[in-house]
Amino acid sequence: MKKLLLFSCLFSLFAACGTNSDKQDARKTLEPSSLPTNEGKSTKKIILFFGNSLAAGYGLDEPSQAFPALVQRRIDSMGLPYAVVNAGLSGETSAGGDGRIEWVLRQPVDVFVLELGANDGLRGIPVEETRKNLQSIIDKVRLRYPNVKLVMAGMQAPPNMGKDFTDRFKEIYPDLAMKNTMVLVPFLLEGVAGESELNQSDGIHPTAEGHRILMENVWKVMRVLLKS
Repeated sequence: MKKLLLFSCLFSLFAACGTNSDKQDARKTLEPSSLPTNEGKSTKKIILFFGNSLAAGYGLDEPSQAFPALVQRRIDSMGLPYAVVNAGLSGETSAGGDGRIEWVLRQPVDVFVLELGANDGLRGIPVEETRKNLQSIIDKVRLRYPNVKLVMAGMQAPPNMGKDFTDRFKEIYPDLAMKNTMVLVPFLLEGVAGESELNQSDGIHPTAEGHRILMENVWKVMRVLLKS
């Protein structure tokens, strides 16, 4: 019961984490002039993490503690030719992401990691609307970069939304991954959701240690993709 309550709390304030300041900071961070590119001497391919407060590393002491940065560290340790760009934005919904994606795609993208939907689940947004928004994001990425490799980070809705809703929500991710030939992370928060010692004092967002587990969850599927 304790874990169930903590798991519900983990989602309960995702939507409250996005402020105007967050959005301004995100746009400043992602200005095209500051983004890695394939121009000039750089030969690294770009991995773009597109998500919400989880990707953004909300509440951590340093951006380097967030799981996308930890993926970069693992990549560097293996000498792989990839550079990670973190386009996480706290409070982002699938609809917000669909509206933001074309702006983000002004830079090159070779591997696209889609990590959205938790805030939709919290708000009880109809499952088909979330599915439609995520598919629209995927379509826009593929239209701009036809050869992009796609990764879907699976998410689950809080149990207090009811079994029918949570079951249908959970199926969005494997369904879209199969339909769009995406590599699937079954559940991004596996091993972290509901574990109080791996979440911050607000009971909502993973600690630095929690983010290390998120990185391993992602790396299990990405390592094969990046070596192929």
